[in-house]
Amino acid sequence: MSFSVAATAYDRFMGRFSRPLSTEFAGWLDLRDGQAALDVGCGPGALTEVLADRLGAASVTGVDPSAPFVDAARERLPGVRVLQASGESLPFDDGVFDRTVAQLVVHFLADPPAALREMHRVTRERGVIAVNVWDFAGGRAPQSMFFAALLSVVPDADDEVGRTGARKGELVTLLQDAGCRDVEEAELAVTVTSPSFDDWWEPYTLGVGPAGAQLAKLGEDARADVRARCRELLGDGPIRTAATAWAAKGTR
Repeated sequence: MSFSVAATAYDRFMGRFSRPLSTEFAGWLDLRDGQAALDVGCGPGALTEVLADRLGAASVTGVDPSAPFVDAARERLPGVRVLQASGESLPFDDGVFDRTVAQLVVHFLADPPAALREMHRVTRERGVIAVNVWDFAGGRAPQSMFFAALLSVVPDADDEVGRTGARKGELVTLLQDAGCRDVEEAELAVTVTSPSFDDWWEPYTLGVGPAGAQLAKLGEDARADVRARCRELLGDGPIRTAATAWAAKGTR
């Protein structure tokens, strides 16, 4: 899945969660000076920026299929090489990177096993391949409350629970099947506070991702029903959203 929305819309919708998640994820990767890192599905650059801060911009490469996201990442992160490419076909030789990572990407890939094999291929011997996805199946994604409200109005809505990597153990299996050794799993938790219900709700109206796209397709009355149900569940605010991602890493 390639996001065609503006980078600023994605920032407003998911960036408030992906930025703190990036810090947690990067801290789990055993990053060291001199390593080269690849961020697969880098988006506008939340994790890429953390990697660049810790390894140096010249040591970090990002790829994403979305042209607006590639443009935004290039503008925001001078010195970082950012290319337009898909995870299933990485434009690099074998064994180039010490750390090959994908944050909040696996569940949007057209062919997750193929992408993980590509990530494994471009990683050096004894390098680390690592991925994470929100725990949709456990109801611990940032969007979980929204999806609960959406399902009360649209019973057959896509709540992302069935997507690859959205439950315990799935990322581990993907890495093992791709050829990784010594695979381990962790939970990465973040909490974001919205000062008001309107501040929490507004990002869902921007058409970003499955949540925003499905809301945009509803008629005015149905959208109002979803909003009312969300407010009933959450109140007027402040609203603290605790979210947890499954993460897995292994070595080549």
